[in-house]
Amino acid sequence: MRARFPLSAKILLWFLANLLLIAIAAYAFIEFEFHLGPESLLGGRAGRRVDALADLVTSEMNAEAASQWDGVLARAGSLYGLHLLVATPHGQWVAGEEIALPDAVIARLYKPPPPQPPGLMRPPLPPDGVMDQPPPDMPGAGPPPGPPDRPREHRMIHTEHPSRYWLLLPVDAGGPQRGPGPAGAPPAPLTLVAVSESIGLGGLVFDFTPWIAAAGGILVFSLLFWLPLVSGITRSIREMTGATGRVAEGRFDIRVRENRGDELGLLARSINGMAERLAGFVNGQKRFLGDIAHELCSPLARAQVALGILENKVEGGVLTDLQEEVQQMSSLVNELLSFSKASLAAGRIKLESISLREVVARAMERENLAGPAVQANIDPDLSVKAEPDLLCRALSNLLRNAVKYAGEAGPVEIEAERMGREVILSISDHGPGVPEEALGQIFDPFYRVDVSRARETGGTGLGLAIVKTCVESCGGRVSCQNRKPHGLRVVIALAGD
Repeated sequence: MRARFPLSAKILLWFLANLLLIAIAAYAFIEFEFHLGPESLLGGRAGRRVDALADLVTSEMNAEAASQWDGVLARAGSLYGLHLLVATPHGQWVAGEEIALPDAVIARLYKPPPPQPPGLMRPPLPPDGVMDQPPPDMPGAGPPPGPPDRPREHRMIHTEHPSRYWLLLPVDAGGPQRGPGPAGAPPAPLTLVAVSESIGLGGLVFDFTPWIAAAGGILVFSLLFWLPLVSGITRSIREMTGATGRVAEGRFDIRVRENRGDELGLLARSINGMAERLAGFVNGQKRFLGDIAHELCSPLARAQVALGILENKVEGGVLTDLQEEVQQMSSLVNELLSFSKASLAAGRIKLESISLREVVARAMERENLAGPAVQANIDPDLSVKAEPDLLCRALSNLLRNAVKYAGEAGPVEIEAERMGREVILSISDHGPGVPEEALGQIFDPFYRVDVSRARETGGTGLGLAIVKTCVESCGGRVSCQNRKPHGLRVVIALAGD
């Protein structure tokens, strides 16, 4: 039985959920602390890409006539899949795609600087009245040192209904559309407007590719980093699960590795200790049954001999019932002895390659079942790994039960086939079958379907227990199931040769 949701998947999903939660918390903290907006994306490489686009558009517009600006903007917009247009400070369309600008966008268009008052403003004197340089109006005076060129200012706006992102860039392009500004002011600046429904603006502002690659790299690195730990844990758990399953099946010789220094190592040592103790208890019980059965054989044999002598001297059938009881006790003791021997031989027998057809024929001959009562259909080339006497004993018990309880309903059918590395042997009858609730217990010692345990309806309850013990001693497994519409099918799986 496989887990529906493996532990390794749970650990990895929990780890990924933890990473996602940390990322969300970090974003929320940065947003709360710095109040970042769309313009926060316009730094670093994104800002340089935006400047490059603005420089490209400005140079081409200055090189072309105003009537050609629509083509310039169309070509530049196709580089990133954007809608480009040029507008005046009041939102009037100049060139490019005619898109109505929202009020929020118009309010942030680039405005002309305010006019300077007439007259010359004398620069302030340096400290202590000492002039480091001659005034600008003196002969030989060079240009006053000024601050370095300031980078182009970027503006980015997000509007709703519909959701769009607007990137505003100043362009220094001349033309008839560019009218003069207010009195004393330079001409009104033009604004290059890039419109997109995506915050990345076609990769101009935000390129998802490196982020996806980084996320994939982090994911792969995390998986490789966590895989040894998760694999070690799940491997140990799988090994312990298999070991406990085999212990539940009665195979107490199984052991798991104890080379871990954590709680799983302690659990492995506990499982090994439990298996060892259970093996001692079960083997002691089987040995006890065998010793009792062996000790009872001699007194019962002497009692049978004495009853035979008395029966010859006493007239009538007075001792007949007593002799039947002693015979029943003798059969029970023999079954106990066989069960004990088969159980204790599991660890000492040597498996060999045998012909399955020959073993079945031997079991049929042992039970005197030659004829139409049993039909065997087995390929003579099929061979299995087993101990011949134990397998023959198991098949004999199964055939005896099938003929006894279902022989009158139809022939008992024996079939075998190879499935992978195993050979599946089935013995089927046409009898009444077994109640479904009893299918898992009929191989237990002394279990009988008839709870009254009357002698007329069953034997000692050890026949199928001996079958299971013999098959498992040969390294196989046995199970049973009811047939449709009626009948019972016993299946034996053995290692093929």
